[in-house]
Amino acid sequence: MKFGILVNEGPFTHQASDSAYQFVKAALDKGHEVLRVFFYHDGVNNGNKLSEPQADDRNLIKLWGELAKEHKIDLVVCIAAALRRGIKDDILADGFRISGLGQLVEVGIAADRLVTFGD
Repeated sequence: MKFGILVNEGPFTHQASDSAYQFVKAALDKGHEVLRVFFYHDGVNNGNKLSEPQADDRNLIKLWGELAKEHKIDLVVCIAAALRRGIKDDILADGFRISGLGQLVEVGIAADRLVTFGD
């Protein structure tokens, strides 16, 4: 099965990003394909490389980047939502790219399922 993932919440304010990450890992482990993870609303904060979690906390931003690199997953941050939150290309974490809502529409069409995490 081909999945598209939509993440609407940030990595430190809501469980949605953790749940999305765990879902993607589990889907890949079961042999499914994840075409794209699209970060929207506060979810764009998952791509901010300036975030520094405490040493004893998980670094979800780094984990997303590593997962994307290992499995060639397209991590897309919505440009409009990112700019509203001060996120530009120069502070984007490794593995993420900025693009428009068309990328969400595209993955919604290409995937068998589009799974949303967060409000």
